[in-house]
Amino acid sequence: MYKILTVKPFIYNLTIFALLVGITIFSSCSSSKQVTRVDADTTIDLSGRWNDTDSRMVADDIIQDCLTHPWINDHGINTGGKPVVIVGGIRNKSMEHIPVATFITDIERAFINSGKVRTVSSSSERGEIREERADQGEFAALETVKRMGRELGADYMMTGEINTIEDREGGDQVIFYQTDLTLTNIETNEKIWIGNKKIKKFVGRDKFKM
Repeated sequence: MYKILTVKPFIYNLTIFALLVGITIFSSCSSSKQVTRVDADTTIDLSGRWNDTDSRMVADDIIQDCLTHPWINDHGINTGGKPVVIVGGIRNKSMEHIPVATFITDIERAFINSGKVRTVSSSSERGEIREERADQGEFAALETVKRMGRELGADYMMTGEINTIEDREGGDQVIFYQTDLTLTNIETNEKIWIGNKKIKKFVGRDKFKM
């Protein structure tokens, strides 16, 4: 009788301990995140908001349209060379945060990869480059110093803005993005090309979500 009374509490305590360990392990597993690496070009829409795919697609499509218009051939006829383009300010006038710097980089990449234009650095980037040239003039070997006053002046500047329109009903949402870009002759202030790209996204409720 004495042995039974001492074994039962031991078994009871061991059972409680095992349950506590199981609950702890289950909670840890259920709250852990799974990270999967995917190709950088893979399209993944989680929230329906502007993402890297939108930035890249809009830049590629709108620059392709820009480079198929008569202005580029006219420039070649008049000067005998490729036009020099600088990407200026792109304003985010939408209702959400859009990383404009990434979009500008995508535009510059599309211009450069086309091989049809020459692209120069923005004003903020030029400041850093000029500091480097000044530093070379003082500290670099004479035969390697890059000269001042040799920068390539731009012929055209691209500017633009991104706008959004949102429509909601219940848990459903439609997001409409419109990107408008303008290419202007810097010397004459003439607008030589205006283009836009539109994206519409429907974000619906999960039917099976309780």
